[in-house]
Amino acid sequence: MSELKELIAKDLLEIQAVFLSPKEPFTWASGIKSPIYTDNRITISYPKVRRQIAEGFAKLIREKFPEVEVIAGAATGGVPHAAWVAELLELPMVYIRSKPKDHGKGNQIEGRIKPGQKMVIIEDLISTGGSVIETAKAAKREGAEVLGVAAIFTYELKRGIDNFAAANIPFETLSNYSTLIEIAKEIGYVDEEELTLLKRFKENQATWLD
Repeated sequence: MSELKELIAKDLLEIQAVFLSPKEPFTWASGIKSPIYTDNRITISYPKVRRQIAEGFAKLIREKFPEVEVIAGAATGGVPHAAWVAELLELPMVYIRSKPKDHGKGNQIEGRIKPGQKMVIIEDLISTGGSVIETAKAAKREGAEVLGVAAIFTYELKRGIDNFAAANIPFETLSNYSTLIEIAKEIGYVDEEELTLLKRFKENQATWLD
């Protein structure tokens, strides 16, 4: 999978789904000063990239979650990818809203699942994991057996890793922060000084700028 991680990382940089700015950091909604900003929704506009992502997901899921019976997309970023993956794997597909609808039947899951059906949830990005863990809980309330989460990219934040462990939900990703910043250095996107700052962010989000 290391070759795929590098390929996906390079794709995300080339289509500007990921921006790196260690000397003029972004501010996340949480208030964290971050050297990286990611919008993986952009990937759906690039047929070659989205195909590589779908094929990567299909391979990963066959290897890590071979018992899967239904693919779920986490709204909204995971939904289109879940559809393409479900097609490749010839499996049913559903998508899961961030909260139940406030009208009609109040559905949170769109599509049909059976009690005990083994599910993998597709997400576009994992930071702290909070939203997709809530998505998994919603699926469990509806009777699904959640085998795990598969995402395009992770920031590898300790808080996120801890949150998944506490929720007892396995997760796998096609690429990650460590791979991406090394690729960024290789292609000249960042220099050695910027790479050092980027590595410090992964080690400690609170003090990397100090």
